[in-house]
Amino acid sequence: MGTGELEPGQLLPPMRELANELGVNPNTVAAAYRTLRERGVIETAGRRGSRVRPKPATTGREDIRVEVPEGVRNVANGNPDPALLPPLAPAFAAAAAQGDREPVLYGEATVDPELARLARRALDADGVPDGPLAVASGSLDVIERVLAAHLKPGDTVAVEDPGWGSLLDLVPALGLRIAPVGVDDEGPRPEDVRRALEAGARALIVTDRAQNPTGASVSAPRARALRAVLGDHPDILLVEDDHGHGIVDLPLHPLAGVTRHWAFVRSVAKAYGPDLRLAVLTGDEVTVDRVHGRHRLGPGWVSRITQRAVVHLWTDGVLDTAEVAAAYRERRDRLIDALAERGVQAHGRSGLNVWIPVPDETGAVSRLLHAGWAVAPGARFRMGAPQGIRVTVAALRSGEVPSLANAIAKAVSPVPTRNHV
Repeated sequence: MGTGELEPGQLLPPMRELANELGVNPNTVAAAYRTLRERGVIETAGRRGSRVRPKPATTGREDIRVEVPEGVRNVANGNPDPALLPPLAPAFAAAAAQGDREPVLYGEATVDPELARLARRALDADGVPDGPLAVASGSLDVIERVLAAHLKPGDTVAVEDPGWGSLLDLVPALGLRIAPVGVDDEGPRPEDVRRALEAGARALIVTDRAQNPTGASVSAPRARALRAVLGDHPDILLVEDDHGHGIVDLPLHPLAGVTRHWAFVRSVAKAYGPDLRLAVLTGDEVTVDRVHGRHRLGPGWVSRITQRAVVHLWTDGVLDTAEVAAAYRERRDRLIDALAERGVQAHGRSGLNVWIPVPDETGAVSRLLHAGWAVAPGARFRMGAPQGIRVTVAALRSGEVPSLANAIAKAVSPVPTRNHV
């Protein structure tokens, strides 16, 4: 495979047959196949045999991007609006001063007590079940550790489609398989979740709010339906990602509490800044204990200075989360309404992005780039879902909306249309 003699998707010989051909013990071939599978080089589908993966599991979907030439407006990056982020210097100065007075040494608690208290209070207010707390470096770090704590290479994870590109890379990089689950404005479709779990998926990952890329948010009726499905599969691992906390004004409807093993992660990156690498995890005792124990053997802990800085950000009132959520909602609604006036369907109940189904995303992306707008191609977020493009509205100004809506309408249906002003 390393020399290119085996093509992506090529079927590998059965282990016993290859052992006979090479004159080695079948256990030796089995061990080699297992290593290749764990490294994401091959994938195995039971009696259908093993095949070379279409691409290395570590190939990032971030490579599926548009190079933004000078003078082109970038609405593809998925970032929050810097103007809506709070200043970090005062919080870190206060945290560093506290660290000078009370140095954190080896062997001390890995979670700041005040951070734990504030996080637990917020989780209680949102109806998240009680459980121990841990801290890691962002949502993806937590999800990776939770999956590794419970699953083994070859297990299947039910994941939203379209969904977060980094997560779609992470799952196969861990040697796991993906079972795509369809998404609408209210979250994962219960029938798709049931189908995936009945087919043997051992874990389900759900984005509660601000789903990337569609902006879906799990509604109360959808949460009830999903909990009913999970109730029939209490042994699966449930992972909930609430990365939108602090930038959405829709209520949380958590699913946790139905399955034996569950994890709920809440990061601060979207509300307080992507470089603030901190996420809080709660879950059942076994899950959190495994994650915490493995974390101590690697990074050890997330800097208590960073944790204390987050405490200051949560308590000093520099960020009005309701105001931030309202600003993002207004920007999403403005673009969605403008597109509707032009006969273009778009989705975005919450978060930073708007998802627009298109018949030809490559052509749409190209035409928009020519018109001066860089959008994210849906291929970064899709597996089997229909084509689309993602537009980040976080920093979109009201005066830009008509021009962008016109460009999208022409790119989606490249025929003469009536101008809008």
